[in-house]
Amino acid sequence: ICYASVMQTDELISAARQLSADMNALSFAPPVAYTYNPLEYAWEGHETYIRRFGEGRKDVLYLGMNPGPFGMAQTGVPFGEIAAVTLWMGITASIGQPPATHPKRPVQGFNCPRSEVSGRRLWGLFEEMYGSAEAFFAESYVANYCPLIWMSESGANITPTQLPKEQVARIDAACQRHLVRLIEILEPQYLIGVGGYALKQMEIAAATLPHRQFTLGTILHPSPASPAANKFWPEKPLKQIKEILGLE
Repeated sequence: ICYASVMQTDELISAARQLSADMNALSFAPPVAYTYNPLEYAWEGHETYIRRFGEGRKDVLYLGMNPGPFGMAQTGVPFGEIAAVTLWMGITASIGQPPATHPKRPVQGFNCPRSEVSGRRLWGLFEEMYGSAEAFFAESYVANYCPLIWMSESGANITPTQLPKEQVARIDAACQRHLVRLIEILEPQYLIGVGGYALKQMEIAAATLPHRQFTLGTILHPSPASPAANKFWPEKPLKQIKEILGLE
């Protein structure tokens, strides 16, 4: 056993637990009717992800925004589309339930029949580039900025940008603390936002670590709500990653 690696995964786990506790301390007013915290009810999936892939210094940290209803909401793994998590990463876990569940947004864990397009696209891209999950995670890591999912009374997804400013400020304070901690633990050189929102959060975090040199960049968000992603995936993000990492 490499004790430095074990200590590092323990630090990542401690940071994730702290983020979860910080999120649980917040309350949300309408239009938010339901809040899911996968770091709580899907903790087993998230901890397994950290223990399996969080060892060692990472060259590249990819950051998403917040969980999708058929990805991390079900598995506890960032962009955690079921097939990618089980077949490519080799992770399965026992998943619990949020305190209150919207009937249109059930948490079925690894039995969820729906495929999360964003996760399928992102992990499929990394599989195309690296082959195995082990090869990808040897130098890279993927995290989400915020672990919470918000839904309206109708079950519609609510993004952080739709929340009142004072609520966003409290979320950002905790999520930025966690992001800075991730960067300190993993020591990446490249900070890549999956989409513009995540890049902005990376820039804020990097500015608090002036003694460190980073290369920042962004790739197209894989969401099916993005016409560009529907048209140019995976060619465009592949090109973007190669440019950021200086591979071409």
